[in-house]
Amino acid sequence: MKKIIVPFVLLFASVGSLNAQNKTITKFANTIKAEDLKKHLTFIASDSLKGRDTGSPEQKVAAEYIAKHFDSYGLRGIVGPEKSHFQLVDLVKRGWGEFYVKSANKTYRYLQDFITSNTAPINTEEQVELVFVGYGIDDARLNDFEGVDVKGKVIVVIDGEPRLADGSFMLSGTSEMSKWGKADSWKDKMAVAKEKGAKAMLIITKSSDEDFEKTIKQRQTMMKRFGNARMGFREDGEPKGADFAVLNISNAMGADLLGIDVATLDAAKAKTVETKKSVASLVKPKAAALRIERTIVPVETYNVLGFLEGTDKKEEIVVVTSHYDHVGVNDGKIYNGADDDGSGTVSVLEVAQAFGEAAKAGKKPRRSILFMTVTGEEKGLLGSEFYVRHPVLPLENTICDINIDMVGRTDKEHEGKPDYIYVIGSDKLSSELHQIMESNNNTYTKMELDYRYNDPNDPNRFYYRSDHYNFAKNKIPVAFFFNGVHEDYHQPTDDVEKIEFNKMEKRAKLVYYMTWELANRDKRIVVDSNKP
Repeated sequence: MKKIIVPFVLLFASVGSLNAQNKTITKFANTIKAEDLKKHLTFIASDSLKGRDTGSPEQKVAAEYIAKHFDSYGLRGIVGPEKSHFQLVDLVKRGWGEFYVKSANKTYRYLQDFITSNTAPINTEEQVELVFVGYGIDDARLNDFEGVDVKGKVIVVIDGEPRLADGSFMLSGTSEMSKWGKADSWKDKMAVAKEKGAKAMLIITKSSDEDFEKTIKQRQTMMKRFGNARMGFREDGEPKGADFAVLNISNAMGADLLGIDVATLDAAKAKTVETKKSVASLVKPKAAALRIERTIVPVETYNVLGFLEGTDKKEEIVVVTSHYDHVGVNDGKIYNGADDDGSGTVSVLEVAQAFGEAAKAGKKPRRSILFMTVTGEEKGLLGSEFYVRHPVLPLENTICDINIDMVGRTDKEHEGKPDYIYVIGSDKLSSELHQIMESNNNTYTKMELDYRYNDPNDPNRFYYRSDHYNFAKNKIPVAFFFNGVHEDYHQPTDDVEKIEFNKMEKRAKLVYYMTWELANRDKRIVVDSNKP
């Protein structure tokens, strides 16, 4: 009898222990509430924070709010000797001040009369000599530079390439594939110009001036939205390629600088190789003045870190991330970014609170957990990249990153359907991470897990567009949760009133359940794939 009874007793004890553990896990999961998410988001995405633009005073207010709540949950700061919650992300904003080309007749200004493909500083006005070199091609079949000294001068070229007598292009698509296989590439022309010692290059458009003006207006709209400056790391110095200026100019501007009328320029562009006439003989370039003033402004912005130390496996770290910046104010309209990524930010706060409550009740995780809201995502995933370049905790001890970016809405694909979330990247580096995510969803949250965007080759490229990717590049397994885009994405209408907090609560709970298992399992999850 005893031999039969003992296994049942052990089984009963095992089931009882498992049930007790599940009750403990669920107890703290239930501290994640829709009303608390709404309370946090009503502040984070309020008009008073003016869209949390990277480096803005209002973003600093959001950072202080997040840090204050990390403190209240019992999460420590771990940055620097002072053990701060704030990791300074050392950024600068590089932009352009006075930017113009002067002829004898007119001053042409950037984004009014011309645009650029590549830019390099000329901080004080310089008198420059212009040289016309046809299409700017140096090839065995066509050498526009033959007998022409361009060293230290600004060359003027025609976009594209000449045609043969039959109307076909001379170089593109030929069987002899040289570097001019795509002869209209400005990068090919720039490479030759730099090799010849030119100072800069002006490319006369092959479009009509009417179409070129439309292109300028499109660039104006883009620059108005994103600003005439780009953020980057101070330590990187000038962006790669910023040693040579390539300006795209209209036919009218080109004709003026070359001392001819537009009709003569059109005639020059119409010349075919077979005419054997020098295109250069038609033009009389003038001297000009050029200024490209570089501005560099420091940006003070921070990643906000809250650390919960583990117990027997505290050297290993689970990271939970979101970005708390958005795009600020444009044309007087506040882009509050309630979904992008206010929803992720407050989800991190609620998951952090749940673990803080568990720790206070004597249920600390075995592994340490780093909750981190990062800056600069909207400027190019800068905050998370800075962290992996300058990790506060060793990357080799970081077992995974769970990233939450837009989890408060429903996209058109799922309107009227059961609860869902898109999952991206969970299977790329660790099959165990993927299994843990699916198992916890099946056990607790029971949402549809949609893998539509999980293919790195998906044209939307979402896998590469949020902060998890900087961890994945370092072979750290990741899982990215995302509700998909909607009509309010990056619009001033992305407001708290449109957030579906009950759905958001369930999505935050899935992150919590996953993090609990990752932090408490016996073995670190395996990295069994090599796909970044």
